[in-house]
Amino acid sequence: MDMECPRCQGELEDGRDDCPRCGVVVSRYRPRSAAPLAWSSSLPAPGFARLRERMFQVEPEQERLVVLGRGILFLGLVIWTIRLLRLPMEGEALMESILHLVNLPFHEAGHVVFSPFGHFLHVLGGTLGQLLVPGIVAGAFLAKGDAFGASVGAWWLGQNFLDCAPYINDARAGQLELLGGVTGTEMPDYHDWQILLGQLDWMRYDHALARLSWAIGAVVMVAALAWGGYVVWAQVREHPAQN
Repeated sequence: MDMECPRCQGELEDGRDDCPRCGVVVSRYRPRSAAPLAWSSSLPAPGFARLRERMFQVEPEQERLVVLGRGILFLGLVIWTIRLLRLPMEGEALMESILHLVNLPFHEAGHVVFSPFGHFLHVLGGTLGQLLVPGIVAGAFLAKGDAFGASVGAWWLGQNFLDCAPYINDARAGQLELLGGVTGTEMPDYHDWQILLGQLDWMRYDHALARLSWAIGAVVMVAALAWGGYVVWAQVREHPAQN
């Protein structure tokens, strides 16, 4: 009995392994699956898809106290965010937050870490230090699969952008009291942002850059709250019996 070619459906003589019509070797033929959809700008890259999955994954069942503690922390951050965003960017009000004292050691450590890379990066390193640390914290929590912890780290990153704004805004005026009890006016070449903007000839942009830093901080903090709130809500929804 003649067989049929799996590729072109032509007739094959009994015992023949190759098709005289299309030349396919029947024993080696594997039907092709549907062609994969080509990546386009509207589709996420695989790396982004994995990141999104980690950001919004629901953890296994957690103890009730853990979820309750997260909810309380989330509400505390909401209240704290409202209070911080109502403070004026100008002056020392934002820098009087207790978080400024938390951020300060990372700012000073940043100067030390970046000092081998030249004077400009040594000065900029203070700001980079206080931004990199919360970013690293957020990334570490995300790598562990703790999306809520990552959202808190992201919130802290946004708060650091807010914390930098008064310092940048003071570049021309030099009136803020700095570490050591002096101002930028009293001690030239001591105020980070006077040095940075002076070297770049951007001193006239100090207020605009400060507003940009404040705006980035506000957006990141609010986005982090939305993220953290969703994670807690999804946890409660997914495992209602445990919560």
